[in-house]
Amino acid sequence: MKKCCLAVDIGASSGRLIASYLEDGLLNLKEIHRFENKMIQKDGQFCWELDRLFIEIKKGIHKCSEMELSPESIGIDTWAVDFVLLDEFNKPLTDFVAYRDSRTDGMMDEVFKTLIKERLYLETGIQFQKFNTIYQLYSIKQNNPEILEKAKSFLMIPDYFNYLLTGKKANEYTNATSTQLVNAFTKKWDHEILDQLGINKEIFHEILTPKTVLGTLTESLIEEFGFDMKVILPATHDTGSAVISVPELEETIYISSGTWSLIGVENYFPICITKALDYNFTNEGGIDYRYRFLKNIMGLWMIQEVKRNYKDQHSFAELVTLASQAQKFKSIVNVDDPRFLNPENMIQEIQNYCQEAEQPIPTNPGEVAKCVFDSLVFSYQQAINQIEEIFERKFKKINVIGGGCQNEMLNQLIADATKKEVYAGPVEATAIGNIVSQLMAVGEIGDIKEARTIIKNSFDVKKFSPLTVTAS
Repeated sequence: MKKCCLAVDIGASSGRLIASYLEDGLLNLKEIHRFENKMIQKDGQFCWELDRLFIEIKKGIHKCSEMELSPESIGIDTWAVDFVLLDEFNKPLTDFVAYRDSRTDGMMDEVFKTLIKERLYLETGIQFQKFNTIYQLYSIKQNNPEILEKAKSFLMIPDYFNYLLTGKKANEYTNATSTQLVNAFTKKWDHEILDQLGINKEIFHEILTPKTVLGTLTESLIEEFGFDMKVILPATHDTGSAVISVPELEETIYISSGTWSLIGVENYFPICITKALDYNFTNEGGIDYRYRFLKNIMGLWMIQEVKRNYKDQHSFAELVTLASQAQKFKSIVNVDDPRFLNPENMIQEIQNYCQEAEQPIPTNPGEVAKCVFDSLVFSYQQAINQIEEIFERKFKKINVIGGGCQNEMLNQLIADATKKEVYAGPVEATAIGNIVSQLMAVGEIGDIKEARTIIKNSFDVKKFSPLTVTAS
């Protein structure tokens, strides 16, 4: 049996369990199990199927024995902002409502009646998005106050899975910062904000950092699997884990490309200045109390929905090919317009936007896909310009990580638009960051610098240079 550690990486559209081990100074990855994740409509709300996802996690753990792998630790990362409220019997008080649900409509303005917007940013450093945890909780307080009155525990999604594995409750730092309820400077729950909103601060747990060994499996799970293992906290916010995998960050802007596009830089202190607020940048927590100064941009969610709306007649690769064949088509939509957050039909919404903006209307899959990719690149370029303005410096290169880095057309469009070298990879950046956090926790890797050197040596990264157009 080969000793390994397990990364559970669940994004907004899929999840995977990946086993890894160090051999001759290099990281080896082996996919164990992959499964679908999606929102469902339940009682008029968009919800996650967390019970099913935990079953899938356990399926993956069971498969390890079949593949002659002996996991010694496991770490879980997921998307941010969503949470579970538990009652005194540790039972969920609500369905697992997703951040794309409409319950937060208008809640941001309601919160601003109690908290001054500028002060909220100064204290938390987190960008304003209608679906942030703070607005989800305030929606519950406004519409279903009895739920918060019964709540005894607040756990974010990976915290909840960790509780199911270990029976122990804690809130992990990188994911907690996404709530807009953690003070960017004290790195603790901001009790003053919670008191002003009338939210019971006692339901929140101790904030623990990545590389913390939370515990071991419950007795019932040890009996079920036939073995025990450590449960270690990675950066449980998937972007936090992904950024760990950027091999070199000194002169680099990263784009974590998946359902969302997270574009930013790694920093050693939060930037809560007026210009960062005006441009709506965020200061999310990272490993070793580093900060991910970034902007959250609507990402490949749009093309995922386009694919679904075309009834999956085209693969993602085919949509890229069709887009490349529609080179003459050019229309740009604002990808961060709330209309694209969860529309009934993404294709129709894109066409409506173009019509309203008096731009050419995409009429076939290639033109729709081309519009999405061009619009994403336009948004990336704006964000990069804003980062360089705030930092008063130019960054030499861009590193695209995550599943979206496999879109070579998009990578080339980014290089051409920004006139910067673009490096694509590693693909499984989030799982890799999760894994090296576990290996640092147990002493197999010394620190983040060593981890990034190992990652650089272990995985291929492809380079895209901006094309020079010569006048004829």
